[in-house]
Amino acid sequence: MDTHLPDPRAVPELLAEASLCSWLGAAAPGDRLTYFRGALARSICPQLKLMQDEERLALIRLAERALKLSEGCFAHLVQIRHGFEDYEYLVIARPRPRNGSRNLIAMILGETA
Repeated sequence: MDTHLPDPRAVPELLAEASLCSWLGAAAPGDRLTYFRGALARSICPQLKLMQDEERLALIRLAERALKLSEGCFAHLVQIRHGFEDYEYLVIARPRPRNGSRNLIAMILGETA
């Protein structure tokens, strides 16, 4: 048993949306980053009050940004189950589009401003 896993009941440290975008702009294809650990759907549910409103809204923006990056073919999204309500949400960098018409970093960082 891996004793290095975080307590799933602990409040996870939230990755900033801009940090996700900066990481992806510098990532090589296949690089991976955990952008959230826990139960995402439960964490963003306002009725459960598992997070403060500001933190919950930041998590929603982060998850939406990860989804947009995936839909834009910049990243793959992967979810790994470690245990009950303990999931690891990963973003995996994809090869860059070859068209070169738009600067990836400017595009993804410009949307977070």
